[in-house]
Amino acid sequence: MLTDEERRAAAQALLTAEEDRVPIPQLSKTYPHIEIEDAYRIQDLWAEGRIAKGARVAGHKIGLTSRAMQMASKMTEPDYGRILDDALFNDGAQIRADLFIKPRLEVELAFIMGEDLEGPSTRIYDVMRATEFIVPALEIIDYRTEVPRAITDTIADNAAFGAIVVGGRVIRPMDVDIRWIGATLSKNGIIEESGVSAAVMGHPAAGVAWLVNKLHAVGGKLEKGQIVLAGSFTRPVDIAAGDVIQADYGPIGALGVSFL
Repeated sequence: MLTDEERRAAAQALLTAEEDRVPIPQLSKTYPHIEIEDAYRIQDLWAEGRIAKGARVAGHKIGLTSRAMQMASKMTEPDYGRILDDALFNDGAQIRADLFIKPRLEVELAFIMGEDLEGPSTRIYDVMRATEFIVPALEIIDYRTEVPRAITDTIADNAAFGAIVVGGRVIRPMDVDIRWIGATLSKNGIIEESGVSAAVMGHPAAGVAWLVNKLHAVGGKLEKGQIVLAGSFTRPVDIAAGDVIQADYGPIGALGVSFL
């Protein structure tokens, strides 16, 4: 375990990396004794630093929802981070690539909470009942540390969250079978990735239920109006200035962004 002083130093290093757009050495190398509990506490302190500068927590993201990614990270469950309102973009946005260090894109669904939801023992049907809308979303992921990374590096680094883009058709949870929402991800007119939402733990709401129970364990919950990124169902695609991105979700619409 790390000391409080080490945790605060680690959080400040991540804040500095984000401001300077220069990755720092992996925290797992700087602090070889770091544990997952430390990593989440560093994430808390990082968020406090961003909030002190005017950001607001708009919701949460879930990562490592695929079995392949969990095995690669030597984890048996997902991880989570925060969505901040100053990293929220709409369909059609022109986004500066230099806001990030090495940005990549993933295709996801975003749940918009219609009521507060807290654990313990939250299940998929509780999530569906509490969700007001579901919308197509892209997550921009970014690393503020060098690679390769241990799971503690990823968690401390706000689960690699960079930004979120929302658009497409707004649907209610029961409008369609959300397990079978498919999407293609195109970069500069070429389809780079495709996937189906059932790849997220068998059901996109399963990750949200997991998150609610995890937040309960640390005294948290999902709040009405918050956004929850449920996890990617494609591999990440590298992006750079000049790229034009289009994600097509078929019957529930499409969204696109360009990078300057």
